[in-house]
Amino acid sequence: MNKNDHKILRVGIIQQHNTADIADNRLRLGEKIGKLAEQGAELIVNQELHDSLYFCQVECVDNCDLAVEIPSTTTDFYASLAKKHGVVIVTSIYEKRAPGLYHNTAVVFEKDGSIAGKYRKMHIPDDPAYYEKFYFTPGDLGFKPIDTSVGRLGVLVCWDQWYPEAARLMALAGAELLIYPTAIGWESSDTDDEKARQLEAWVTVQRGHAVANGLPVVTVNRVGHEPDPSGATNGIQFWGNSFIAGPQGEFLFRATADNENESIIDINLSRSEQVRRWWPFLRDRRIDFFGDITRRFID
Repeated sequence: MNKNDHKILRVGIIQQHNTADIADNRLRLGEKIGKLAEQGAELIVNQELHDSLYFCQVECVDNCDLAVEIPSTTTDFYASLAKKHGVVIVTSIYEKRAPGLYHNTAVVFEKDGSIAGKYRKMHIPDDPAYYEKFYFTPGDLGFKPIDTSVGRLGVLVCWDQWYPEAARLMALAGAELLIYPTAIGWESSDTDDEKARQLEAWVTVQRGHAVANGLPVVTVNRVGHEPDPSGATNGIQFWGNSFIAGPQGEFLFRATADNENESIIDINLSRSEQVRRWWPFLRDRRIDFFGDITRRFID
């Protein structure tokens, strides 16, 4: 590759505070998508479950009414935005696959409004205020990049961020960048030191995925406080800090913890090949000794 060759991708990110008003959340997202497209964004990435409040703070069967089919009027809305503005859009949707069967699904829309592909969240957490196992069936589509006009997108979702295997499998399947729509934040009772440790662990592990695979990473998180409907906790303060890292883990962009943000970041996709030549981790992998990785634990 000639050192002067560049494949620049203009990526727009939307870090937003949500309310209980789904129509308003979508309206604001639509306006921001239009604004980013006018400024030259080619790919726009949204946060996890961006249409509603993060409903997984409680276990309530009525929240399943938020799930929508694919296709539906919800997907039609984002398809129309992609087509109107000529951009690729990564969305995060609570998918109703069948009665009583739901997924946390990222849907990618092509510039012409068609669905380029989808990814169903594979790793499902079950922690206080993050009761996702109550709502989501683990994904069954595997770790397969989605081909689009702007490149091969390795789309994963939130809790998948902590698993190097997921990032590696996307990389091995030819992903040109890793994308993580996210909803994560602090519980108010944690100390400031603990909050700092959690945030930096989250950033560090994903920068590690960039380094280990020689790929850019795009992470878009929620921001703002959302109350716990049950009153059992003080709710979640989503910590923002959406960021983009290059293939050596370097920060290309990092948003603040407290404010909404819409930004465009230029990513040089061609640089990944050069980084992989310097750091040939894929070449040197001892795949002949990796069989035990599929075991739960090695006694």
